[in-house]
Amino acid sequence: MAYLSLFVTAFVAATILPAYSEILLGGLVLEGYSVFWLWFWATAGNTLGSVVNGMIGRQVDRFKHKRWFPFSQRQLHRARQRFNRYGQWSLLFGWLPIGGDALTLIGGIMRVPWLHFVTLVAIGKGARYAVVLWLVVQANGGPG
Repeated sequence: MAYLSLFVTAFVAATILPAYSEILLGGLVLEGYSVFWLWFWATAGNTLGSVVNGMIGRQVDRFKHKRWFPFSQRQLHRARQRFNRYGQWSLLFGWLPIGGDALTLIGGIMRVPWLHFVTLVAIGKGARYAVVLWLVVQANGGPG
């Protein structure tokens, strides 16, 4: 049940809803849960939450023909080309507490291929959780 709670909290934390999975993660480490499985479920939940952001971003095209839509077709096409050429790597920073959710939303708007999107987001989020886990373990006397 603890791993499921962590997965759900990490998932919610990746959306625009306020949640802090690192607090639960640290507490579960201190309770003796497997560091690997904590890392795995936190990364999986947080990555899946970002996929939801990307899916929402992909829905922007539904509104591009509306009068109030702020960008022309040409502007959107050029922005997509630039982002897909240079900006995909920014998804590695989807873990940032400020701006990370926006990056994953933009990745969806720019239609980053799903394999690239998920891979880059998962690498960034997995690395972040690995650092958090390492810090918690070190702060509590190291492994063992």
